[in-house]
Amino acid sequence: MTSSSSRLPVHADTFKRACQLKNIPFLLGLLICTTTYITSPTALVIGFFLTTVGLVPQGIPLAKITKKLLAYSIIGLGFGIPLQTALTVTAHGLGLIVATLFSTLLIGWFVSVRVGLMRKTGYLIASGTAICGGSAIAAVAPAIDADDEQIGLALGTIFVLNSLALFIFPAIGHLLNMSQETFGTWAAIAIHDTSSVVGAASAYGETALKTATTLKLARALWIIPVAFLSTFLFRSESRKITIPYFILFYCAAIIFHDQLPQFADLYQSIFKLAKQTLVICLFLIGCSLSFGKLRQAGPRPLLFGVGLWILVSVSSLSWIMLSQ
Repeated sequence: MTSSSSRLPVHADTFKRACQLKNIPFLLGLLICTTTYITSPTALVIGFFLTTVGLVPQGIPLAKITKKLLAYSIIGLGFGIPLQTALTVTAHGLGLIVATLFSTLLIGWFVSVRVGLMRKTGYLIASGTAICGGSAIAAVAPAIDADDEQIGLALGTIFVLNSLALFIFPAIGHLLNMSQETFGTWAAIAIHDTSSVVGAASAYGETALKTATTLKLARALWIIPVAFLSTFLFRSESRKITIPYFILFYCAAIIFHDQLPQFADLYQSIFKLAKQTLVICLFLIGCSLSFGKLRQAGPRPLLFGVGLWILVSVSSLSWIMLSQ
């Protein structure tokens, strides 16, 4: 006879594993990240510490949960952004998005070969740097028929740089006395993953968060044409492309905010909840990071990724400062 525990639904089984006594430190870490006392960088450090000392539960699909939570939180942020603000920010940053995107892909394409990287690994890192980190890598990888090792190296490199960005960018912003709008624009262009963009921007200020989120998601829309272009460049037989549908729902939330202003209080509550959910996402990302993944990235892909990152960061900041 089949035991009752074997018949538990997947979600119930996951909850049961998470609530075991040895998982209390993980649950406590998760709990304090739901409070307003913990910032996104701090949440990342807490998660990384727990996984380093072996206190993160095994068997819980953290990557899958994080991906869904991040999508929901981004949609929630849309309820706190006025339509006119979204249009203004997107129009203002469109030229910068296009310029940095294609220059990063082209430079990455040529430099990766000359520094001895496998062409697909270098292209994946360049795609992640140019568009939106891990999401871009996940979309482009099947289009160019990249293998697991190439994907792992690219993701490891981008993950390290995302983690550093959470701490480095706000510090540079304050050092240069950047305005909220300037920092939000720079973060959206120069930081890879959406989670790190919103994490760094939320640590800087609410206006920076709104600017960064809007511009970052406008940048993320380029996943679709770049994935198609990548298929052509690598002559891959695969045509599978991952479309970030949550961006469409994010846009719908902005329109709801504009067309139904009588629910303003509800929208503000959703926006605050979404901001706190982002902190939880950074905690879970920290729980997925380990020294093994850092070592897997290796020196050459990491140096290549850092070089591209510095190029994008410095050039985009110069453009933004000169255009003011």
